[in-house]
Amino acid sequence: MKPSAESFVRRVRSKLDELSSTERQLADFLLEFPGELASYAGNELAQLAGVSPSTVSRFIRRVGYESYEEARRHVREEQETGSPLFHASSPAAARQVRSVAAHFQQSQQNLAATFERLSDATLAEIARAIVSAPQVLIFGSRSSQAFALYLRWQIIQVLPRVSCLPGPGETLAEYTAGLSERDCVIVFGTRRQTGQMERLLEAATRAGSYLLYISDQASADYAPATWSLQAYCRGPGSLDNHVGVMALCDLLSTLVIEASGAAGRKRLAAVEQEHEELGDFD
Repeated sequence: MKPSAESFVRRVRSKLDELSSTERQLADFLLEFPGELASYAGNELAQLAGVSPSTVSRFIRRVGYESYEEARRHVREEQETGSPLFHASSPAAARQVRSVAAHFQQSQQNLAATFERLSDATLAEIARAIVSAPQVLIFGSRSSQAFALYLRWQIIQVLPRVSCLPGPGETLAEYTAGLSERDCVIVFGTRRQTGQMERLLEAATRAGSYLLYISDQASADYAPATWSLQAYCRGPGSLDNHVGVMALCDLLSTLVIEASGAAGRKRLAAVEQEHEELGDFD
């Protein structure tokens, strides 16, 4: 879901000079913790911000909403884009998510929700396609680039033609120009991606390549993908929790290494020999 054209924060900032002192106090609170508007009823928000419920009502109308619920829906839309600003909690509301136990519990829940949607048959099919592909391209922008780099680092030990794209100074075209039907493209589509992702998805679809699309519970599947996997990334605080994505990378890597068979073991042995020859770990 895409947020409305004018963001909540922009609306508030545009009205700062017109606000009364108590409305300005509420505005300052919401500019620091805008997501709190989606989490609380009007009287609860008033208590958090130290103002009256009537101040909240006046403020909501002042910044252009017809009702508190309309403003709440708008903020929830913006939360779905994944902005950390809209997931930050005020000190009073954040105490419950600061504990180690809360983070551990959320990690467990994300792992369980991610893995219960997986099937051995699908993952084995994906691993075979990756191993048999003439080339494997892995894409992830912003925080997802870390997942792409990690997955490549693992499977390049048994597969020689694995690339993360685009590299520094490169564009997608250097890679998409030669895509074939047997190639495999892996795209990490966790939320807040750049426009490059959509263009790569379209290019892989045109080429008829195998396409593995890995997203999160807040992102829509890509219908033309050969396979779509979802990792659950809810976080107890302002940031997403990506333990499910990393576990999925580890699972895929293990299956690819196993599926690579004798050829993969031969390459792995050659890599280890080169480590010794080059003194990589001396």
